[in-house]
Amino acid sequence: MISFAWPWLFALLPLPLIIYILPAKKNANQQSALIMPELINVNSKGKSEQQKRKTPMFILSACWILFILALARPQWLGEAVDIPSEGREMMIAVDLSGSMEIEDMQLYGRSVNRLQMLKSVLGDFIERRVSDRLGLILFGDDAYMQTPMTFDKKTVKQMLTESELGLVGRKTAIGDAIALAVKRFDAKKDSNKVLLLLTDGQNTAGKVTPEQALELAVAKDITIYTVGIGADEMIQQSMWGSQRINPSSELDEKSLANIAEQTGGMYFRARDSQGMSEIYALLDKLEPIEQEQQQMRPLSALFYWPLSAAALLCFGYLLLLHFNFILPVTNNRRHSSNQSTKNSANALGGK
Repeated sequence: MISFAWPWLFALLPLPLIIYILPAKKNANQQSALIMPELINVNSKGKSEQQKRKTPMFILSACWILFILALARPQWLGEAVDIPSEGREMMIAVDLSGSMEIEDMQLYGRSVNRLQMLKSVLGDFIERRVSDRLGLILFGDDAYMQTPMTFDKKTVKQMLTESELGLVGRKTAIGDAIALAVKRFDAKKDSNKVLLLLTDGQNTAGKVTPEQALELAVAKDITIYTVGIGADEMIQQSMWGSQRINPSSELDEKSLANIAEQTGGMYFRARDSQGMSEIYALLDKLEPIEQEQQQMRPLSALFYWPLSAAALLCFGYLLLLHFNFILPVTNNRRHSSNQSTKNSANALGGK
């Protein structure tokens, strides 16, 4: 069914009519003696002018109605959908530091940087969360809550897809990311409180150290699964030729493994797109929690339809004004030219 977010805006529909009528009444009282003769002596030309005026008035009225209709925010309200009564609550923390731009990952047979691989693989993982509530944290120099806990997987995936390298700085604040997740989970009572932390480095920024954040997580009974991203080796070209290097030399696997172990989680190493497949199987085995039965009615915005129609009508009206202005000017010029030619001919004939 169609509903309106702001139906009270329909009260503005008669506003142009009120503005148009009030001055007309005032003029009618003050200049009735001048107006009556004009009404009595209406000729065929006057009727033609009135017909011409009706067209733009109709167009402008339609534009106003469509504009108010768009402002009222029409939306399609879908049928109620039952949300599963069992599920998990999981916060996902994604590293956006500068080292995530290293192209040492393989995805569908081509080399990509770490963030591109993460977006693809983690996006598929988000789609698989059927009854889970997900939240998204992005961290670099600081940690930011990009998406709070929600059943809307599409929004979480979109926010992940739109994230960019260096969006929150070039360093890595692992401690701040964990602390932010602890703060968000603190308001949740009946929750299994799972944090999935994905990074390719070590803590180099932030106000909270990983050790301090770990103490908070243990105290709040939060399970943390950590994922270290980066290949073991890659070939680097230089002026001395090619050489094999370890692009993950700064990855602090010891700290990540300790965080996972102390909180009852597990540490994984993602060397390529296949390295994260173990996470899927493990998280699917987590025991879901009982939740209250909820219903959700999907909404689809429709305001762009009347807004587009109003824009097209306005554009058509401008074209109409343009051609109505050009054609009379052209005809007047032709008439003046013909009249000048006749006058010249008469003058020559007179001689």
